[in-house]
Amino acid sequence: MRIPRRRAGALALALLVSCGALAAERTATLHEITAQGEAGAVGTITFTDAAHGLLVTPDLQGLASGGAHGMHIHAKGACGPREGSHGHAMAGGAAGGHYDPDDTQRHEGPYGEGHLGDLPNLIVAADGAATIPVLAPRPTVADLDGRAVMVHGAADHYDGHDDHDHGKGGVRMYCGVIE
Repeated sequence: MRIPRRRAGALALALLVSCGALAAERTATLHEITAQGEAGAVGTITFTDAAHGLLVTPDLQGLASGGAHGMHIHAKGACGPREGSHGHAMAGGAAGGHYDPDDTQRHEGPYGEGHLGDLPNLIVAADGAATIPVLAPRPTVADLDGRAVMVHGAADHYDGHDDHDHGKGGVRMYCGVIE
């Protein structure tokens, strides 16, 4: 029997719940972000402690494009713009950089020893929906207090390139403060 992808994520979550593998939970409502600030809401992401890491469950609609998109926990619990290095407002800049409590200054992805905020890529369907859960093995719900989640415009390739247009997922597109 083939299970549709959207239902597969819900089924996986239901199995974890029924096994008693889940504990603490937080949510974030994501908004499209611009250099002027936050725009319309696109849905929520739920974060739950699970037996093998942090279960990240998106329920997002109307995202700009399909495919893989970089997703990270950012250091600050804010999603507004901030002035960039060339005097231009940077969308989502108030969130700061990737959450890196150990000051590793390394972008190695969710399975590396770098930023704790590096999450697996978010998968967006051609219709702009993102509902497939991912598991981040290192962070916990307790790490999320006072932080924001950011979804970028392109896939994260988890390399150390300093330019956000390469390797780290591209421009900041959607942001939500974790509550």
